[in-house]
Amino acid sequence: MSQESILGELREIMIDVFDVDDLEITRATTAEDVEEWDSLSHVRLVVAVERKFGFKFKNSEIEGLKTVGDLADVIAAKTA
Repeated sequence: MSQESILGELREIMIDVFDVDDLEITRATTAEDVEEWDSLSHVRLVVAVERKFGFKFKNSEIEGLKTVGDLADVIAAKTA
């Protein structure tokens, strides 16, 4: 999958999880940039990504996520 298509899928997932219809994300987007992104919604986001892409994150992978780009990179590596 290309980074562009992964970001598109992530945007759709995040719109659903955060319930924000006009959400714009980039690789540099962090939890600080999205008002609705709290610890509970973070867990919901991780679960939704795992379901969508059909894999499970390792705890170390989740802990290393700082930006949407980091998340996209892990998805790309796991779906390659």
